[in-house]
Amino acid sequence: MSALREVAASFVVPGPAGVAIRDRLRVSESDAAVLAEVGVFLGSLAAGHLAERSRQGLAHDAAGWAARKRALTGRSSARWAGSITKATHDQWALARRGQAAHLGWLRGQIASIEARLARPLGAKADRREGLVRGYASRGEWHAKSRRLHGLKDRLAVVEADRAAGRVRVVRGGKRLANTRHHLEAAGLDEQAWRRRWRAERMFLAADGESGKRFGNETIRITDTGRLSVRLPAPLVHLANAPHGRYLLDATVAFRHRGQEWRDRVTADRAVAYRIHHDTERGRWYVTASWQRAAAPVLSLQAALARGVVGVDMNDDHLAAWQLDVHGNPVGEPQRFFYDLTGTAGHRDAQIRHALTRLLHHTRRCGAAAIAIEDLDFTDGTSREKHGRSKRFRRLISRFPTAKLRARLVSMAAEQNVAVVAVDPAYTSRWGAQHWQKPLTTPRRTTSRHDAASIAVGRRALGHPIRRRTAPPPHHQSDGAGHRTAQARPDTRRREEARPHIPGPRTRCAPPGSGAKAGDQGAQHRSGHPAGQESWQQDSLPLSL
Repeated sequence: MSALREVAASFVVPGPAGVAIRDRLRVSESDAAVLAEVGVFLGSLAAGHLAERSRQGLAHDAAGWAARKRALTGRSSARWAGSITKATHDQWALARRGQAAHLGWLRGQIASIEARLARPLGAKADRREGLVRGYASRGEWHAKSRRLHGLKDRLAVVEADRAAGRVRVVRGGKRLANTRHHLEAAGLDEQAWRRRWRAERMFLAADGESGKRFGNETIRITDTGRLSVRLPAPLVHLANAPHGRYLLDATVAFRHRGQEWRDRVTADRAVAYRIHHDTERGRWYVTASWQRAAAPVLSLQAALARGVVGVDMNDDHLAAWQLDVHGNPVGEPQRFFYDLTGTAGHRDAQIRHALTRLLHHTRRCGAAAIAIEDLDFTDGTSREKHGRSKRFRRLISRFPTAKLRARLVSMAAEQNVAVVAVDPAYTSRWGAQHWQKPLTTPRRTTSRHDAASIAVGRRALGHPIRRRTAPPPHHQSDGAGHRTAQARPDTRRREEARPHIPGPRTRCAPPGSGAKAGDQGAQHRSGHPAGQESWQQDSLPLSL
C-alpha cells in the first residue's frame, strides 16, 4: 500500500462568478462602416498603449498609469481612455501569468529528462524507491540529451524576460500573425488575411458602471434593445445622436438570459459590452457580461443527500450512472457522446449538447449533485509524462478539461445541480476490478467506463470503491449469491468479515467447554464424560 498515492478529499465546486451572453447585430452598411472606423482607430490607440506599458515593465506604478490615461483622454475621451488602460493592464497581467506557467513547464520538463537520463538504459521504474524508468535505446538517450540543452537555452531566455519584466504579446493573435507567411496552406489571399487581421485588432469594448444610465455610458444598450456608441473626439463628426453618440439601426435581443440582462439594465447596474466582427461569416456580434454575487456553497453532505450521478469523462463520451445514498448503482448506465474533431466552435457545441443531456438526466433521476473527476492535464503531455504512444499524448492534449469543467459548472448552476469534484486516482482500475463483472448481465454489457463512473460516485459519497465483503452463506452451496447492499460510512467495521464467535454453534469448541457443557454431559455419545468411567463385567454362572 505504500506505493499508492494519497487520495484527496472530495469537495463541492463553487458556482460561476460571472455571466456572458451574445447576440448578432444585423447592421446596415453605414453602421458597419462607422463601427469599423471607430474600432480601427481605438485599436491603434490600444496597440500603442500596450507597447508603452510593456516598455515600462516592472517599473509601472499608479503615477505612470495616470499619465498614460491623460494622454489617451486627449486623443479619444475619458471613458475610452479608461477602457483602453484597463484592458491593456489585464492583457499584460495575463501575459505574465502565461509566462510564469511556461517557466514552470520548462523546469518540469528539464527535471523529468534529467532524471531519466541518469537511469541506465532500459531500467524499469520503481515507485517505492521513487525512481523513473530509463530510456529504451542509446539513440533515444542521445536525442533527449540534445533536447535537454535546447530546453535549458529556452529557460534562460524566459528567466531573463521575467526578471526584466518583458512580456511577448501579439495583438490579433500569434497564430494569425504567422498565417501571413503561409497563406496558401491556410487557403487565404492577402486581402482576406488583412481583413481578418484588422478585425482582430479592433477595439470596441467598455466596462460597465453601476449607477449610470442602463449600466454603461460608453456602449449603451437600452432595455428595448437600441444600441448606441460614444464616439471618440476625432470621430465625433460621425455622430447621429446628441452628446457625440452614434445610434445604430440594428436592435439587440438577447435570447439567452435575456430577462436577467433586462433586469440589470433597468436597475442601472453595471454591464460590460464588447462588439466584434467575424470576417469569415461577415457578421457583427455584441457580447454582454456582468458579475454575479457569490452564492453560498452547499456542504458536501447537503449536496449528496439525495444520491449522486457519477460521471467518467472520456475522449468521445461521458459515462454516467446514478447511485443512491448507500453507494448502490440504480437503473441503467447512461452514455452521452460527443465529437471532438473539427473546428473549435463545433467542439464547444458538442460539449454543450452532451452536458445538457447529462443535466436533464440528473434532474429526471431526482439527484441534486453530479460527481466528476477533478482532472488537470496541464502538468505535461509529453513523452516523459505519458509514454511513447503518440495517440495517447494527442488524446490528452486535445481533451478539453478546462472548457468542460467551466461549461459544466456554469450550466449546472442554472439547473440548481451541485458539482462535486473527486480525486481521479485509481477510479478506472478499481472500478473495473470490483464493479464491471458483477454488473454485466446477458442483456447489459458494462464497460470499463461505466464501472469507473460508479467508482467516482462512491468516492464522492464517502464509500470505498470495492464492494462489501459477502457474509458466509447459510449452507455450503452457491445458491446464496453475493450481498450487494451497502452500509453507511459511519457504520463501524462495515468492511470486515463476520466476527468469529466461539461456541458449540460453530462446531469448533472442544468437548466439555462452552455455555452448554453441563447439558451436553447428560447425553450418551462418544466422548461423554460419564461414559469414560472404569467398569468390569460380572462372570457368567457355572452350569451344574
